[in-house]
Amino acid sequence: MQQLRNPGQIRTEILAGLTVSLALVPEAVAFAFVAGVHPLVGLYAAFIVGFITSLTGGRPGMISGATGALAVVMVALVSDHGVEMLFLTVILMGVIQVAIGALKLGGLIRMVPFPVMLGFVNGLAIVIFLAQLESFKVENHDGSESWLEGKDLGIMLGLIALTMAVIYLVPRLTSKFPSALAGILVVSAIVIFGNVETPTVGDLSSISGGLPSLSVPDVPFTFETLGIILPFALILAGIGLMESLLTLSLIDGITETKSQKNRECMSQGAANIVTGFFGGMGGCAMIGQSMINIKSGARWRMSGAVSAILLLVYILFASSLIERIPIAALVGVMFIVVLGTFSWSSLRIIRKVPLSDAVVMVLVSGVTVATNLAIAVVVGVIVSALVFAWNTARSIYVIAEDADADDGVEPYRRTYTLHGQLFFASVSTFRELFNPATDPNEVVIDFQYSRVWDHSGMEAIVELALRYDRADRQLHLLHLSQNCQRILEKANVIVDSEPEADPSYRVTVTGVGGVGGDH
Repeated sequence: MQQLRNPGQIRTEILAGLTVSLALVPEAVAFAFVAGVHPLVGLYAAFIVGFITSLTGGRPGMISGATGALAVVMVALVSDHGVEMLFLTVILMGVIQVAIGALKLGGLIRMVPFPVMLGFVNGLAIVIFLAQLESFKVENHDGSESWLEGKDLGIMLGLIALTMAVIYLVPRLTSKFPSALAGILVVSAIVIFGNVETPTVGDLSSISGGLPSLSVPDVPFTFETLGIILPFALILAGIGLMESLLTLSLIDGITETKSQKNRECMSQGAANIVTGFFGGMGGCAMIGQSMINIKSGARWRMSGAVSAILLLVYILFASSLIERIPIAALVGVMFIVVLGTFSWSSLRIIRKVPLSDAVVMVLVSGVTVATNLAIAVVVGVIVSALVFAWNTARSIYVIAEDADADDGVEPYRRTYTLHGQLFFASVSTFRELFNPATDPNEVVIDFQYSRVWDHSGMEAIVELALRYDRADRQLHLLHLSQNCQRILEKANVIVDSEPEADPSYRVTVTGVGGVGGDH
C-alpha cells in the first residue's frame, strides 16, 4: 500500500517498463532466428518468462526473457529434432531449475570469485556489443548478407549517435523521463516523419500474432526422447541459472539491496515450465534489459510486469507501430548498455591486482565471448580454485621450539607449531617439514593454528605417525579436532590413553604403529 501511494515511482515504473518492452522486441526476434524457430516463439517466451519472473522472482527490477546464451545451445536441438522437442526440453529445464531452488542450491553462486564476476560482466558486455553488429548487415537479392556501406552506413551511424546523445543529455535536463525511451522516441520520430530510409524492426520479421495457446509438446514420451532432451535440459538449466544469478548479484551491488537466490531459481523454473507448454523457447535473466530498467529508476516488480504485458499488446494490436521503430535507435540504446555494463574500473586495477586474478578476468571474458557463459564461469571457478589451492599449499610452515634435558646437553622434547591448511595440495610440503631421524626422542606437533580439511591430510598425519614410530620416536599431536580424531580412530591408528593426562585435546603416538588419544 505504501508503494501505491507513491505516484512518482509508479510513473517511473511504467515508463521504464515501456522502454524495456521496446528493447525486448528485436532481441527476442533475433534470438529466435539464432535458435532456428519462428519469431513468435521468442516473443512468447519473452512475455511469459518476463511476466512470471517479474511477479514471483527473487529480484524486483530484473528483466527476464529469451536470451542469446540459451539460443546458441537450442539451435542444434531444433535443427536435429524439431521445435516440439525444444518445447519439451524447456519444460524439463524448468523442472530442473525448480528442483535446484527447492534444494536451496542457489546460494552456490557465492562460490563465484569476484574476478570471475568482473570477467563475466566484461565478457557479456562484449557479447552484447558483437550482437549489435548484425544490425549493420543487409540481405541481398540472392539471400546472402553484406555489410552496410556508403550512405546507408552513414545514416545508420548518425542515428545511433543521435540516440546515444539523447540518452546522455536527457538526465541532465530531467530525471522524470527514462532517457532510453526518449532516445527511441526522438529517433523514431525523425525517421518516420522525415521519411528516412533505414532498417526498422519490421525488416526483421512481422511480430503480429495471437495469444499463445496451451498445448502438450507433440513428441513421443519415451526413454529415447528423455535421452535426447536430458543433456540439453541440464545445459540450458545451468546456463539460465548462472546468467540469472550473476545478473541478480550485479543488480544487488548497484541497488545495494539483497535478493532471494533460491526464490529466483524456482521462479525461473516455473516460468520455463509454463512457456514450454505455451510454445515459447524459454529464457532467463537479460543483463542488458535489466540494466536499462534499473538505470531508468525502476525498483519494483511493476516495471517487469508492465514490459511483459506491453510486449503482448504489441503482438496483438500494435505490431504495425512497433515495426516502424528504426533498428538504429535500439542499437544506440544497447551501445549505452554496453558502456554501462563493462567494468571500466577493471582496466585500471588490472595491474594492481595479483597476476592470477588478472588472468582469470581476461580468461572468463574471452571464454564468454568464444563459447557461452556457463563454460566461462565453470572455467573461471576452476582456475580460481586451483590458484587458491596452490597459494594456500605454499603457506604451510612450522615454528620449532626445543625444551632442554636436565643435563642441558641435548633437547629431550621438540614442539612444532603448525601454521597453514593441511589438505591435498599441501601434503607434500607438510611431509618435508619433519625429519624423524634427526628429531629428539619426544616430538609434539601442535595443530592449534592449522586445520585438516580432507582425507589426504588425514593420510599424511597417519604416514607421519608411522615414520616417527619406525624411528623409535614418541609423537604427540595437540589440538586435533574431534572430527579429525574420529577419522583417525576409524583408520585404526588411535589407541586409548589416559583421558585425564592432558586436557588439551592431545593425541599420542605410542607402541608399534599406535596412535593413542583422548579428547
